[in-house]
Amino acid sequence: MKSRFLHFQYLPMSLRVLFSMVLLVFGTGYLMAMIQVWESHAGKDGKPMLTAQDLVISYSGNPDGTKMETSLRGPMADMLPAEKREVIFTWLHNKAPAEEFDAKINPILQEHCVACHQPDANPHLPDLRTADAVAKVTAKDTGMNIVTLVRVSHIHLFSITFIFFILGFIYTHAYVRPAWFKCVVLATPFLSLIVDVAAWYLTKVWTGFAWAVIIGGALYGVAFTIMWVTSMRQMWFYKLPQDLIDSEGELPRMDG
Repeated sequence: MKSRFLHFQYLPMSLRVLFSMVLLVFGTGYLMAMIQVWESHAGKDGKPMLTAQDLVISYSGNPDGTKMETSLRGPMADMLPAEKREVIFTWLHNKAPAEEFDAKINPILQEHCVACHQPDANPHLPDLRTADAVAKVTAKDTGMNIVTLVRVSHIHLFSITFIFFILGFIYTHAYVRPAWFKCVVLATPFLSLIVDVAAWYLTKVWTGFAWAVIIGGALYGVAFTIMWVTSMRQMWFYKLPQDLIDSEGELPRMDG
């Protein structure tokens, strides 16, 4: 039984323009997401590049440091001058004595941190206005707690699924052979999503699962790039093989 293969060239111009605009926005959004991942995780181990240890610290915690130190060595490193960060690091390494807080630490926090680190400004950032509040981030860094992981997980699962469903739907109009390769590209981001999110939790059990987060993220990128580039190219710059044009794009139903 035959079924018309709706390649991009058989779609109306308006639909191709719509698909192209969606791809342009998705491409820009993906770049912004990569920057956000870098800013959130890179440098937590004290090294400039994004490493597996950065992800271990993010999800499982840092047994050798505190949440404040992890943050100041990572995403918050540029928020303080180096000499003031060293003052805080020295205080933390001395077990954060309470009697030194008012004289050494609080003036730094008031000048550089409190404007954002208060519930009225940003409820998602830790409160740094008082010694008692700061004590919560000077404790041992145990990474994301389960409540936070669950909240981030459901947002991640739904949003990534919607993005790749739309991107995949557009990609289904591309002519790709062999057909199994096209199906693998379509399925890869969804399987990678499950592995990625599961590894967030499993990293708390064994730090080696941080590599699953890296591999899952890399597979997102590969699948996204293949679908994006193939769709854009075939939408505007590609000509179907002559035998398909002669048959008006009819292919066996199972060919995809």
